[in-house]
Amino acid sequence: MQAPSPDAGPVDSRPREDDVEADDEDEDLDETLLERLWGLTEMFPDTLRSAAEVSAQHSLSVAKKLYSFSRTALWVGSTSFMILVLPVVFETERLQLEQQQLQQQRQILLGPNAGMSGGMPGMMPPAPGKL
Repeated sequence: MQAPSPDAGPVDSRPREDDVEADDEDEDLDETLLERLWGLTEMFPDTLRSAAEVSAQHSLSVAKKLYSFSRTALWVGSTSFMILVLPVVFETERLQLEQQQLQQQRQILLGPNAGMSGGMPGMMPPAPGKL
């Protein structure tokens, strides 16, 4: 003989699957995440919890101080660069531009070879008839 299977009973006597899942969801909603985390803290001793709290506070304080210092250092560095270095860069650029303009003027007045030699008389080739 064959034993009747549990699913062979009347349909009305078995609970619906939707009801079983709804009961599981109700049990999950009894406790929030914050309550669960707070419950987990109770398994550690008070000294460990206070040490962790102090450590977290000090870490946050150090991070704030480091952020403040980096902002101040960046401000000092960038303003010092602008005040001390940029004028030198601009002046050097201006002098190079003036030299380039003088070289162009010499090239226009004296010809293409005068511009190449830099206008130094010792560097120019001797005149062909004066040897």
